[in-house]
Amino acid sequence: MTTDLRVLRPDDWDEWYGKLERAFGGAAESPEERALWSDLTEHDRFIGAWDGEECVGTAGAFSFRVTVPGGASVKAGGVTMVSVASTHRRRGVLTSMMRRQLDDVRSWGEPLAVLTASEPVIYGRFGYGVATQQLRAEIDTSRVRLTVPEGTDDVRLRLVEPGADAVRDACEAVYARRVATRPGMLARLPGWERLPVLDPESDRKGSSPLQCLVAERDGEVVGYARYFNKQDWDAAGPKGTIELRDLEALDPAAYAALWRLLFDIDLTSTITTYNRPVDDAFQHLVTDVRRCRIGVRDSLHLRLVDVGAALETRTYQTPVDVVFEVEDAFCPWNEGRWRLTGDAKGASCERTADAADLALSVRELGAAYLGGVSLTSLGAAGRVRELRQGALAEASIAFSSDVAPWLPHGF
Repeated sequence: MTTDLRVLRPDDWDEWYGKLERAFGGAAESPEERALWSDLTEHDRFIGAWDGEECVGTAGAFSFRVTVPGGASVKAGGVTMVSVASTHRRRGVLTSMMRRQLDDVRSWGEPLAVLTASEPVIYGRFGYGVATQQLRAEIDTSRVRLTVPEGTDDVRLRLVEPGADAVRDACEAVYARRVATRPGMLARLPGWERLPVLDPESDRKGSSPLQCLVAERDGEVVGYARYFNKQDWDAAGPKGTIELRDLEALDPAAYAALWRLLFDIDLTSTITTYNRPVDDAFQHLVTDVRRCRIGVRDSLHLRLVDVGAALETRTYQTPVDVVFEVEDAFCPWNEGRWRLTGDAKGASCERTADAADLALSVRELGAAYLGGVSLTSLGAAGRVRELRQGALAEASIAFSSDVAPWLPHGF
């Protein structure tokens, strides 16, 4: 059986998206969510696999910019909406779409490809490494308190309508100022500001409509938190939950003020959050971190589409001069030896015939690229081989990041 890969035509979007929904269980999304993804779809960057007149595979690549260590905003293909019909699995459909997609991303001059995985086991064979993690927490606010920094009381807090244009614009301005400060964050292009305030009633599952709290200083919005309030009661009384969607702030006082109010909302005794940076500062404000029930899971998977260009776009914590022997069977243009020289000011990465210092696959480079996974830990797992004594520690320190990389939302 053969399939035909073709660029998604606007007239085919409804059928294409319907097949995606079926592959992910068959439940139809809300009209609001479906409309948003329809508007955000870049048709010339999305493909479908067709068996005759039937769509049997879907894949897309948003045009993103992702922050890398040093603060640069680097072009990346945001791989998304990947599915294969159950009737056509194990027939090479996924591999053919991944092949076409990475060829396209390379032709567009984007040195990175990124994705979030419904099943992490799938994408390693295509060269993606897990580059960021997300922290989840379930905080018992009846037993945990906060110790806040000086100036917290000077921050004004207001509850506002999250979807109002002025509110959304003010929150987006805060987010935009935060993007360059943490690797892994995405610069939101026009239209994407709608995603954080998407709130279909059918998805609330007993929670309130989306709430928005803004922090202000001298009339300027310096932080915000968006959340749901889910009320519950038992024989002892109220035991509601605050479900935190996102929170950003420009300084420690505004950050602490937002968290403190969330802790103090009447009739609640729990705050849950499912996507925070692993080094999120609330862990240092709470009086009992054990009662925050913290866990982590994989988040952003990253692939170097162009090894040389990708390694040149970021900076390095310490001076580094290392030759990598890179294995990349799926994108053979990356295979071979690359000399990386760089420091905190910039870097160059070029082909070389010099002896290799470290041997690894492109998957390990992707995992380490944003500074959240150490090359030393990959070496301890046998995933990086040290060919020159001392090279692994030198490179691992250089690749590290002061702050943990983090993907703030899916796509």
